[in-house]
Amino acid sequence: MKKSLLDLQGVSKSFRTADGAPRRVLDGVNFTLVEGEIVALLGKSGSGKSTLLRIMAGLIPADGGSVSYRGRSIVEPVDGVAMVFQSFALFPWLTVQQNVELGLEAQGVAADERQQRADAMLELMGLGGFGGALPRELSGGMRQRVGIARALVTNPDVLLMDEAFSALDVLTGEGLRTDILELWDSGSIPTRGILVVSHNIEEAVMMADRIIILSSDPGRIRSEYVIDVPRPRNVDSAQVRTLIDEVYGLMTMRPAPAPAVLATVAPQVDYRLPDTDVGRIEAVLELLADPPFLGRADLPKLADEAELPDEELFPTYEALGLLGLAQVEKGDIALTPLGQRFAEAGQALRQEIFGQQLLTHVPLAARIRKDLEAEPSGTLKEERFIQLLEEALEAEEAERTLEIAIEWGRYGEVFEYDFNAGVLKLPDETIEAEATG
Repeated sequence: MKKSLLDLQGVSKSFRTADGAPRRVLDGVNFTLVEGEIVALLGKSGSGKSTLLRIMAGLIPADGGSVSYRGRSIVEPVDGVAMVFQSFALFPWLTVQQNVELGLEAQGVAADERQQRADAMLELMGLGGFGGALPRELSGGMRQRVGIARALVTNPDVLLMDEAFSALDVLTGEGLRTDILELWDSGSIPTRGILVVSHNIEEAVMMADRIIILSSDPGRIRSEYVIDVPRPRNVDSAQVRTLIDEVYGLMTMRPAPAPAVLATVAPQVDYRLPDTDVGRIEAVLELLADPPFLGRADLPKLADEAELPDEELFPTYEALGLLGLAQVEKGDIALTPLGQRFAEAGQALRQEIFGQQLLTHVPLAARIRKDLEAEPSGTLKEERFIQLLEEALEAEEAERTLEIAIEWGRYGEVFEYDFNAGVLKLPDETIEAEATG
């Protein structure tokens, strides 16, 4: 039986909103990473993926439950667990060599040994000869290699990777991912387990032995998917494409409601809107309506055709479902009759349809419109709605949700917005109609 490396039981975590109320980010997470496996963690925004990783790394504490590494409780960073960040997180004033040696220095390793180990790791990561360079002299891919070298030089049992390839272009990311897998599969590194947080389904399928999918708000483990195809995997093979399709299906599957809850639960005013813009919504609808899809598509094929990453497409799919323009089920997306009408319509009718659906299905937009209609001046400061959202969301999330609602509302001619004054107002024709009515 394989030994457990990381073990989480009933882990929960909350953060405080602007008004001091707790907002639960993780709830009742049970997870075990065992020796010899790579696990990928997938989930939409708000699922708490990065928060969970930071808890495992000992960077932040859990509020409830237990977190342990080889049976020892994790309450702070521990030797044996290393983390690679999305943003490279290098000290710009230190050389590559000095950045890589930092972890060893923190462990009290002597200078001579630090240098030898750092040199060997830089060579292994294809950075031999760059030890004296500063981070600004390197490309993004090389900077991330430095970040990975800094983590691996400490000989960690567990490597945590927080979207380590997402800031890189596609080819650079694929090359670095391939190099990491070669080091792992060849036994060139002593690491016994890897946990990868990703938005990219193809990346997860190519790397992982097991995929964990988190639900959102709060984050809970919704699905687990085991991949028993040996590496290296051919992304173009029928077997791997089937795996990708199945994981897409799991990612887009709606979680089952609690027994006492109706199957269709309307979003609330403080529902965090999917982070996508109108241009992307229109583009995906048009792509879906045209040949070769003609209203229905396999999500991986649509992603290939759109040439957009999953982290940009998934919010768009959510928005299309929220607005009643498309339905997503089991890895496929299909236009609704209204979505088909939208795709075929001219601009004026598109905006009319969008505005109607916005008021019907997005409570925040409906609330803004209702409050504006109740205000004699037909204008309101945006702070009113930011404060409303901050009752349930963090300040940054509240602002972003309102920004999305404003963009959608302006497109649908539901309300207008004065950026300089930070004021929402009714469209001029609405005010005129009310004045003459």
